[in-house]
Amino acid sequence: MTAQDFPPVPPQALADLSRASTATLATQLYRRGIRQPFLVGLNPVGTSFDGFVGQARTMRFIPAREDVDPMSDPYRTGNVLQWEAVEQLGSGDVLVVDSRSDVTAASAGDMLVTRAMKRGAAAFITDGAFRDGAALAELGFPTYARAITATTRPASFHVADLDVPIGCAGVAVYPGDILVGDRDGVIVVPRALAAEIAGPAAEQEQLESYLHDRVKAGQTLWGTYPPDEETIASYQAWRSANPAVDTPGDPRPSGALDGAGAAR
Repeated sequence: MTAQDFPPVPPQALADLSRASTATLATQLYRRGIRQPFLVGLNPVGTSFDGFVGQARTMRFIPAREDVDPMSDPYRTGNVLQWEAVEQLGSGDVLVVDSRSDVTAASAGDMLVTRAMKRGAAAFITDGAFRDGAALAELGFPTYARAITATTRPASFHVADLDVPIGCAGVAVYPGDILVGDRDGVIVVPRALAAEIAGPAAEQEQLESYLHDRVKAGQTLWGTYPPDEETIASYQAWRSANPAVDTPGDPRPSGALDGAGAAR
């Protein structure tokens, strides 16, 4: 499965999504009936990246069983799907692991995450734990997890499937969904909605930045948030007076992506 297996998402839509926070995208998805698309409880590992945009490639764990996953050597259990998943990643892919929110063992460690980065992946996400947290924090590659552990994956998990629908942190993730991450966490955007919400999300992000400045300057919430007609007119005048500010649909906005996805 590659990027060519999915309907294309316009590059400009990806660029606009890259400008929006996960909170803004949650609002846009809520308006379209998607109530809870945020991966609650997952945090960025380290502080050396701001976020990412990319498309989901999935991996599903089940509990390990001793007769299937021999415990003598954790690197030679015969279950090589985890290696296959990493070596199949392409530019802009996001490997998303369904670890059943179980942190008793790691979903991956420094070696696999580094290889994913070198393959051009946009991020590596698990609702479980990673190993080698200190090394991952220095890598500068978007990684998100519920916890850090030293325990190796075969102690608890068997890799059962790749590129199938999964649940991650209680959210359905389908291969090809668009994931967006920031310093708050990760949100899942159904691929079919990505282009529809991208422009409005970028516009909302800019409007709310303007409104935040007004509230910070002492403006009351009434008429400012949400904005009334007078505030909207003031915002539009500000936009006209600041044409250099990125607008949705600009060919190369700040944070724009090259290819299917990237760190931002």
